[in-house]
Amino acid sequence: MKQENSYFQPSNSIQGIYGDFIVTSNDKKEVLFYRLSILFCGLFFSIGIAQWFANGSNHIWIWLLGVTISMGLSLKWIHIYLRPLHQTLIIFWVLGCMGFAILAYHYGLANIICNLRENPKSIVLIGPLFAALTGIGFKEFFCFRRIEAIGITIFIPIALIGYLTELANEKFTFAMLALSSLLLLLMGIRKFNLPAEADIGDKSVFDFLESQRKLKTSES
Repeated sequence: MKQENSYFQPSNSIQGIYGDFIVTSNDKKEVLFYRLSILFCGLFFSIGIAQWFANGSNHIWIWLLGVTISMGLSLKWIHIYLRPLHQTLIIFWVLGCMGFAILAYHYGLANIICNLRENPKSIVLIGPLFAALTGIGFKEFFCFRRIEAIGITIFIPIALIGYLTELANEKFTFAMLALSSLLLLLMGIRKFNLPAEADIGDKSVFDFLESQRKLKTSES
């Protein structure tokens, strides 16, 4: 039991750019929740693609909903010190959720994917969801240089923009999305090989930026 709980023990003092800091047990819980969210996002994405390939797109909305929820949770627990960037990803996610709701209202949940296939322009409505996912992939590549993360950052925009502009056909788009789903799942699995401190990063930077933000707020 002690070994199991040792993961959540606060770290020793760590030297940061702007001073020493400690990774708390709450920090480590947030990291675990973030990693589980990414893992489930990749799992839902991959299962949805596999079902689409095997049985058609009638019930893909279930897995798309799972991707949407798990992505929202990952944005809740992700550690991004630049607040405007974090807020931008959240805005993209919210806009994508609204687009998902609009498609579900007009065409029904079971017909969402069929409508997207028949009307490529409708991708604009859920595109922000995948823009948020691309942002997460970019963050992971920037921080850890994982090749699967840069794959997500590149292949998802290529797939959706290509299909939206009708420069790419359905087979190419499907192949890009399938590859992206596998890379996302791989990224989710490999996240658990890293110590929790890796996802936290340098908390002294966050504390410094937060203090600067509060100072500007008090002066305005």
